[in-house]
Amino acid sequence: MNKKLAILGIVVVILGILASASLFTVNETQQALVLQFGEPRRVIQEPGLKAKVPFIQNVVVYDRRVLDLDPPVEQVILADQKRLDVDAFARYRITDPLRFFQSVGSEMVLEQRLNTVVVSALRRVLGNVTVLAILSDERSQVMADIRQQVNAEAQRFGIDVVDVRIRRADLPEETSQSIFARMRSEREREAAEFRAQGQEQAQQIRSRAERERTVIIAEAQRDSQVLRGEGDNQAFRIIAEATGRDADFYSFYRTLQAYRDSLRNEDTTMVLSPTGDFFKYFGTLSGMASAGGAGSAPSGVPGGAPANTSGASAIPSAPSSTPPATQGAENTQPGKAAN
Repeated sequence: MNKKLAILGIVVVILGILASASLFTVNETQQALVLQFGEPRRVIQEPGLKAKVPFIQNVVVYDRRVLDLDPPVEQVILADQKRLDVDAFARYRITDPLRFFQSVGSEMVLEQRLNTVVVSALRRVLGNVTVLAILSDERSQVMADIRQQVNAEAQRFGIDVVDVRIRRADLPEETSQSIFARMRSEREREAAEFRAQGQEQAQQIRSRAERERTVIIAEAQRDSQVLRGEGDNQAFRIIAEATGRDADFYSFYRTLQAYRDSLRNEDTTMVLSPTGDFFKYFGTLSGMASAGGAGSAPSGVPGGAPANTSGASAIPSAPSSTPPATQGAENTQPGKAAN
């Protein structure tokens, strides 16, 4: 009995080993290729529990999801002879496991060969476009052309290239420095041009303002001269009318103006004869001059002798035969207003 149980156990173990060697599982994200002595026998793309001949056949599993490819940064010469360091990436999916196994065998070998295909397509397409095309709305069309060329060559690997994109496209360091220097000089030239234009406009504005200022000042001076002449004319007319009415009063008024202008400062010294016409109103209001021959000037007159000086005589009441004098300060134009 014990021997039968042992044999049965051995049989069960053998059946379990055979079952584990002949059964395998393919999930939703995988696809399998069954090989017999290294030769492909069948392709399994449906998920589930699958069987194979144990110890004779083996299974190679490939991922059916979208896979990433990240080629190294490559320097590309564009159509305008400018260099760019292009960092691109691609996404692909294994669509034919049999062709994939026959052409490349593994994903590692595929990445090496696909890198070469992507870089070649980048050089061919970008060599026919300019920097502006890459930086403008034409970039999507450029990417579509690259993906089409890469996909056409990748079909022989049993894969389908879903997308190819440029992650970054930078100028080389030495090119960037030269471009920055050229941009800086261009901006400095534009700034100098704008400053020159501004200075020119400022000079024009200053010249125009100076011309307008000169015209305004000239017109104002002209108007002031006209008004001053009209005022002087009117003043002369009024003075002439007043003089014609009372000549003696006008002579008295002008003499008082001469006194005020001549005796204004305290340190004024005048050497005049007391009997001269300048002091004719120091006697009486009617203009009677003093009759003394060797007398001194009336007291209170600057430059004259004191009242008690010997030889001074009183001013006689007889009218002087000398006509009204305008000596000294009488040269002032008629019509000068008193301060």
